[in-house]
Amino acid sequence: MLLQLLLTILIILPVSNHPVGQNDNQKLKIGDTAPDWKNLLGTDGSQHSLADFSSRAVVVLCFTCNSCPYSVDYEDRLIAFARKFADTPSGVTLVAINANRKPSESLEKMTERARQKQFPFLYLIDESQQVADSYGAVYTPEFFVLNKERKVVYMGAMDDRTDAKQVTARHLEDAVNAALVGKMPTVTAVPARGCAIPYRSRQRR
Repeated sequence: MLLQLLLTILIILPVSNHPVGQNDNQKLKIGDTAPDWKNLLGTDGSQHSLADFSSRAVVVLCFTCNSCPYSVDYEDRLIAFARKFADTPSGVTLVAINANRKPSESLEKMTERARQKQFPFLYLIDESQQVADSYGAVYTPEFFVLNKERKVVYMGAMDDRTDAKQVTARHLEDAVNAALVGKMPTVTAVPARGCAIPYRSRQRR
């Protein structure tokens, strides 16, 4: 009877290789200082650096691209997120970074996409892929929340469902709200879902 009970429990319980809070990142840990970056060209025609946002309480980095179906699915959610936090008194900045290097991910194509969707956030090109690599970004989209001290307080997925209608947990929003009041989020890492970033060389620096 005991064996049958144990087997029944194992069948009923959901199996997950990536529990909430697990950090699979090979480059960063929660609490690490965010890698600096500078002079990334954006679809606005200007160059931008992390230091440009020194007055902002929270910086959210999103590694994304034009062509990944997951990234496309999340575009409207990114737009809604940026608009929701646009008027936060202490300041929240969302920066999207594209490290994918193929014709559909050129700055010209990125500019077309940003204009078409009217992105209310910066969309920058990481031509060398060094920024994405320094953050240990693997998928698009993949998010990193940096607090006022530019410590990484959250990394991973935006929420718990690819289908926007089925979302029940908004990990990114919760992390930003916690960072705004100087706290650590309850959930600090959730494995990202999306397309793998095609690094030119898989030999990590």
